[in-house]
Amino acid sequence: EESEWMKVNATQVVYFTLNAYLDTSSFTCFFFMIVLILYVLIVGCNVLLIVVICVNRTLHEPMYMFLCSLFVNELYGSAGLFPSLLIQTLSDLHTISAPLCLLQVFIVHSYGAVEFLSLAVMSYDRYLAICHPLQYKTIMSPRRIVFLIAVIWFPPFLAVGGTTFLTFSLQLCGEIIDKIACFNHSIIKLACYDPRLNNIYELVMSFLTVCAALSVILYTYMRILKVCFSGSKQTRQKAVSTCTPHLASLLNFSFGVSFEILQSRFNLSNGPSMLQKVLPLYYLTCQPLFNPVMYGLNMSKVIPMIIGAKLLGASCP
Repeated sequence: EESEWMKVNATQVVYFTLNAYLDTSSFTCFFFMIVLILYVLIVGCNVLLIVVICVNRTLHEPMYMFLCSLFVNELYGSAGLFPSLLIQTLSDLHTISAPLCLLQVFIVHSYGAVEFLSLAVMSYDRYLAICHPLQYKTIMSPRRIVFLIAVIWFPPFLAVGGTTFLTFSLQLCGEIIDKIACFNHSIIKLACYDPRLNNIYELVMSFLTVCAALSVILYTYMRILKVCFSGSKQTRQKAVSTCTPHLASLLNFSFGVSFEILQSRFNLSNGPSMLQKVLPLYYLTCQPLFNPVMYGLNMSKVIPMIIGAKLLGASCP
């Protein structure tokens, strides 16, 4: 009887309703401007640093190539969220078409995986620079850099592509998503039957991505700390100046992702409803701005060049 009921109620979902939006009709323009300003800042900061790194040959070093890849990922992740947020803020009916919702799922989840792997590769780069400075340029050859950037991008795209395909294949018995944006687990919960394969695949891929990244990060930082304690004052200063923004970025991103995973997998309905709606978007809204600001302020080569370029532009007739 239950299977027959599912067959009757299963429909081809064309649109999803995002049910977490509050009635802000009196402040629509205000919220729209906040989201728009945040998005403009994210795009502006990341594009600025990408251009500075690409234009200046002195910055064509492994660390800056990985930073450039990281900034591209911030643009990629924010493009998957902010245009939708801007449209939904102005809309009375918070609906999104099924193809766009699945595209958003793909972008949001692949952004998270790429971010973790980027931070892992950057920690490996810092480990080589601090612990093996004499062999650094030999090990970090152009071919190795291209290979590591490929490792950052291609596995997440393949893994999340599989997740999205499995979600697309589901037979759904609902269309209401209790979120501000489309997340994979929110759609899986609408399935007419137990989506065991989807859950297992998503958990395994998430586990492998996070474990691989954290293993590299923990190992490299243990080696860096060992060198810092036994090395000179200059070595310690170099380690602190290069690793501080990386650690801050890692902690900030891990906090946001951890909250989203906990909220999607466990019942956290006892907490404040506003926090439940906003915090899952923390890593998608704050991280893309946090990274360029944090790294931009700490890159001793980049900031003087930005200031120099502005002064040069101001002096030109």
